[in-house]
Amino acid sequence: MAVPKGKVSKSKRDKRKAQSWTIKTPGLVACSKCGELMMPHRVCKACGSYNKKTVIKVD
Repeated sequence: MAVPKGKVSKSKRDKRKAQSWTIKTPGLVACSKCGELMMPHRVCKACGSYNKKTVIKVD
């Protein structure tokens, strides 16, 4: 039968669990049409293009 190795303190447990909740900055790429920074594989909010083609009209 399995036996616990010992009590893990709350601070030790929380330090271990905190590693998976770190906030990472999203990877941004330059738009191929206007050069504005944008999320990859999404329509550019500045010019409305995706893959060098105009998809939406931006005012």
